Amino acid sequence: MLNVSVVIPVYNEEATILACLERVRAQRLEGVSFEILVVDDGSKDETLARLKSRPELYSKLIERVCNGGKGAAVQDGIRAATGDYILFQDADLEYDPCDYAALLAPITDRGAEVVMGSRFVAPSQTRVFYFWHRLGNSFITLLFNLVNNTTFTDIYSCYLVFKRSLIDADRLTTFGWEQQAEILTKAVKASRVWYEVPINYHGRSYDEGKKIRAHHVILVLTTILSQGLFPKR
Repeated sequence: MLNVSVVIPVYNEEATILACLERVRAQRLEGVSFEILVVDDGSKDETLARLKSRPELYSKLIERVCNGGKGAAVQDGIRAATGDYILFQDADLEYDPCDYAALLAPITDRGAEVVMGSRFVAPSQTRVFYFWHRLGNSFITLLFNLVNNTTFTDIYSCYLVFKRSLIDADRLTTFGWEQQAEILTKAVKASRVWYEVPINYHGRSYDEGKKIRAHHVILVLTTILSQGLFPKR
């Protein structure tokens, strides 16, 4: 039995959180069990109340009193996880839990230690999104590949799955959007078998609640360079 911890950081997602959890809970894969960890990062809307109204949808709810950013919530989720692998899931329904089967297949079939979901490798559905986001993502991914000698096509999709033993939450040094670059770099450097699979994408507009902004790219780039060229033991 493969045990997978699904870590879901949440901040002000009252409109989508329950629908997201219902889709996650509905996943049934032979030989796989899911631990669903929800980390509420000090939401100011009705997110926490809605979570507490449906405790059957998750394994554990972690309440952060103060908003610390997505990275802080992710760190708490990794620290609490007990599964063999960790899978990140956003709460905004941009990513479809029905893709779990594709994400986990390289692990069960090929012994993958890291699996990245890509929005750019022939998915069946991808919502057309912002040109500058695509350009920025391509540049970030190119830099990551140059520094780490890899061939990923989309390092900043939500869907990253990795063996839990590869990452020590207490040794993470970043807490913003750049944290994914740190986690992926550390996981790649500590492992040998990496895969990428196509995933579907239903991105939101800024009017619909998208949170990432252009200025986040600067820290992502510096993190890729610092973690890739000068890794901390």
